[in-house]
Amino acid sequence: MKLRTTRITCLLLLCLLFTDARAQELMTNVYGRQLQSLNGKWDAIIDLYNQGRKNKIYLNRKPQGKTDFYEYAFDHGLRLNVPSDWNSQMPELKYYEGTVWYARRFDAPRQADQRLYLYFGAVSYRCRVYLNGEEIGSHEGGFTPFQIEVTDQVKESDNFLAVEVNNTHTTDAIPALAFDWWNYGGITRDVFLVSTPNVYIQDYFVQLDKEKPDQIDASVRLSEKVANQMVELEIPELRIRQRLATDSEGVARASFRAKKLQRWSPEDPKLYQVVISSESDKVEERIGFRNIGVKGEDIYLNDRPIFLKSVSFHEEIPQRRGRAFSEADAVMLLSEAKALGCNMIRLAHYPQNEYIVRIAEEMGFLLWEEIPIWQGIDFENDDTRQKAGYMIREMVTRDKNRCALAFWGVANETQPSAPRNEFLKYLIACCKEIDNTRLITAAFDLVRFNRESQVFVMDDPFIRELDVVAVNKYMGWYHQWPVTPDKAIWDVARGQPLILSEFGGEALYGKTGDADIVSSWSEDYQATLYRDNIEMFNHIPNLRGVSPWVLFDFRSPFRFHPTHQEDWNRKGLVSDQGYRKKAWYLMKEYFESIQ
Repeated sequence: MKLRTTRITCLLLLCLLFTDARAQELMTNVYGRQLQSLNGKWDAIIDLYNQGRKNKIYLNRKPQGKTDFYEYAFDHGLRLNVPSDWNSQMPELKYYEGTVWYARRFDAPRQADQRLYLYFGAVSYRCRVYLNGEEIGSHEGGFTPFQIEVTDQVKESDNFLAVEVNNTHTTDAIPALAFDWWNYGGITRDVFLVSTPNVYIQDYFVQLDKEKPDQIDASVRLSEKVANQMVELEIPELRIRQRLATDSEGVARASFRAKKLQRWSPEDPKLYQVVISSESDKVEERIGFRNIGVKGEDIYLNDRPIFLKSVSFHEEIPQRRGRAFSEADAVMLLSEAKALGCNMIRLAHYPQNEYIVRIAEEMGFLLWEEIPIWQGIDFENDDTRQKAGYMIREMVTRDKNRCALAFWGVANETQPSAPRNEFLKYLIACCKEIDNTRLITAAFDLVRFNRESQVFVMDDPFIRELDVVAVNKYMGWYHQWPVTPDKAIWDVARGQPLILSEFGGEALYGKTGDADIVSSWSEDYQATLYRDNIEMFNHIPNLRGVSPWVLFDFRSPFRFHPTHQEDWNRKGLVSDQGYRKKAWYLMKEYFESIQ
């Protein structure tokens, strides 16, 4: 009954979301649409005291008479790159949290039968959008996309677009006040003007059945509730052409056999060209097909058990000290994971940009994607819960056609309580209303050593709500060894697959020191720590994956040791300059030993 109530609440929230002009439903596969890029140099104003809205600077007024003046101007002032964060573009903005106004002009030539949308890949963290002097939309959440229809607001030429961006972290935000990564602000991902027909293909979900290796399930939804419209789905390489008719909701569904289908896997990441056509629209993209599930303590990919050789990274280019946002950035991050021997990436701790997700799929990485429910969340705040619901829906909607997505993550390092449990159940229900084929997971930091039984245990009944249980445990760093690693026996989440989702410790690249002294901050101690953890893995009977924390050193205000950290978390296997530490080679050897 509780789960049903949660699902009904989730659906009601979805209805509210879709009828709110400020939070419009996303179209699937924006990169497959007719696009006009609005990337490039934007004019900017730093609004230290949040006076811009009060003074209506989005009107961009100019003095008209001898006595007119305004205490602001977008012209001939600061200019910032979009997409990018502002912190990495000017030394004065390195630590800045607050409001920055962005503005640019654009033309919008269009045909009479077209609709136009402004699409933002992500804006960190809150924003209001103004077009030609009118507020047209707003969004909260720094890592998911949003769109606003502007068909009736745009002019053929000389449109003035202003975006008020604020990255101040607050108690009701997601993430909340404290989080262990850099709080980059800005328009951090692509901005597009998207053109569509009046009735267009708004959404589709094309996937392999959760269990059947040759059954494709497809649903297509038009932007309007138009019945008896013909929709065609074609996969040329498989000689599949299905003609479907929409129902009264504008939705067409079908399930059909696919002969000689080659399933996607990390070893052979096969993708097929899929073409979806309606009477007025056509969308194409490359989609892969695979089965993933759980049987007892094993994770099965395409009917075979798999061990997840994973690693995490932040959406950051450490050498540039800025957000990753481009295809080149994605290739850099993922190539280092490929060299390490990984078959999975945990995209920590938030949905990362679509280039990373799509290129990871092409390179053969399974993916774990999550929203930043990271410690400190106010689980009793209903507004926060609704925000989380919006975010996880935006994440799942964007990436549900990516077969590489294996896990939806709903939390990281949260403490047990009744409000937390209901909050997370709600997020699980929100995921499953859109996609019930992926595995649900969450990462916990609650494992403790029971001195009476001399084993590691964890007490949190909520794990039974999950398909796969994940644990962060920093043995040898935050937790000293109560027994030697060869006697570190685990009895955690028995009967379910377990992933060690974070482990490791900090080391400054090039620093040598005693291999048994934690405070040496040395590569030598980090290597010892990794050897010990690798030994411990042998004594976790239901271990089905490991993911060291983290691939690259990353920026974090939490880390202020004056000589060893300097605002960097040094747990990376690779330094902020791109140099591999000794522990990198140990993990590579370990991954190579697993068949």
